[in-house]
Amino acid sequence: MRLTLVSGLSGSGKSVALKALEDAGYFCVDNLPPHLIGSLVSYVATRGEPKVAVSADARSAATIGVLPSVIEEERARGTEVRLVFLDASDASLVRRFSETRRPHPLAGQGRTVEEAIALERSLLAPVAEISHRVDTSALTPVQLRGWIHDLLVTDPARLVVSLQSFGFKNGVPLDADFVFDARFLPNPHYDPQLRPKSGRDPEVARFLEGETEATLFLEDIHHFIEKWLPRFALDRRAALTVAVGCTGGRHRSVFLVEGLAARLRPHHPLIVRHRDLGRE
Repeated sequence: MRLTLVSGLSGSGKSVALKALEDAGYFCVDNLPPHLIGSLVSYVATRGEPKVAVSADARSAATIGVLPSVIEEERARGTEVRLVFLDASDASLVRRFSETRRPHPLAGQGRTVEEAIALERSLLAPVAEISHRVDTSALTPVQLRGWIHDLLVTDPARLVVSLQSFGFKNGVPLDADFVFDARFLPNPHYDPQLRPKSGRDPEVARFLEGETEATLFLEDIHHFIEKWLPRFALDRRAALTVAVGCTGGRHRSVFLVEGLAARLRPHHPLIVRHRDLGRE
């Protein structure tokens, strides 16, 4: 039996994620109180269903604290359990609630949306701590469906390596397990001919390979990932997210992520994302 638990903040995309799993053949239940998960798994097993997905969040605030112990109980009886926690920045969550005009589930008793989000983060902190986090701040619903498919549907027995470039000027990704800072490398942005290009272009690659220590840095990151990846696999995680940042997320970080992907792809399932490449 394969059990996938989807948790996260209200407005972060849990409904989209659960629908993606349902389309992939999972038996799905939304907002199930954690203490009923064991009974659901037993019921689904009698139906001959091989995989079930459950969302658990702050709507079950009174019992969400027992979720870690429920997970251990399921693993002890042989259930393969994976946890995904959908996160997003406060600004993006506030914007989504404003656009949809629906209230935050914890916004009663005179709380503002911002106060409700802060309370929800506190309630769900123990769950986020033991889950693989996915930052949905800049993801469209279609992109999120793709991420869920890559993380949990394609070869679910293997740990996925998620590689992400980003620009520090737009903030560090919330879901990064490791962050590498490439801002010490010379910046192609200051070359007028390279500025409009990206780290995917051969001209930028030649500059970084020939004029900087980018290749040495790339090899160091690669060796670090290969050395420690087995330990994360033993922890039964869905993915390991490695983020590489530069100032704008266009040249150095993109070059390094593409280089890492080329080295890791023959041996590991990958997700590659350039978060800020399309931004001005």
